[in-house]
Amino acid sequence: MRRTAELLVGIALVAGCSAEPTVTQSTNQFRPDAAVATKGLGADVERDLATLRQATASFHDSSTAKHAGWSAQITGCMVDPTAGGMGYHYGNVGIIDASVRVDQPELLLYEPEKNGSVRLVAVEYIIPYTAHSRSAAPPELFGQKFKQNDTFQLWGLHAWVWKDNPSGIFADWNPTVNCEHATAVSTMSH
Repeated sequence: MRRTAELLVGIALVAGCSAEPTVTQSTNQFRPDAAVATKGLGADVERDLATLRQATASFHDSSTAKHAGWSAQITGCMVDPTAGGMGYHYGNVGIIDASVRVDQPELLLYEPEKNGSVRLVAVEYIIPYTAHSRSAAPPELFGQKFKQNDTFQLWGLHAWVWKDNPSGIFADWNPTVNCEHATAVSTMSH
């Protein structure tokens, strides 16, 4: 598990994503976009997404997230020129293993804001290939199959629970997220 976390951080450093962003409390704390739609996903999924929001609500304050274990900067601010952005990925390396829990996403995604703060926009669940082989059937959560990410050697599933994503709540990229105000940008595919 620790080796996997070191590998993820190492990949981020090699990719040129090591610059520290300014991480402060967001001016938008504790308020999800009103447009984040979950209706029609099914009662179980809606209940699990509500659990996820409850579990991560205090992490709008990035210092709270850091003190709770989500302190490893995994990437710089990620953006794709056509698909949109993801923001910074911060991980809790102590929970990166072969399993996932709705209330404990391995990564928190923050979008940089104009005033130098960051805004919690999404989470990502990850399982390294070393814990769940790339050739195995994809893990599932929220009724969604995880996607392979060969760049980082892992399975991943995003959940855009704090910012509306026109591409879908479980899409990888969000066209409304950008890294315009980031201190370090990575334009890699994910």
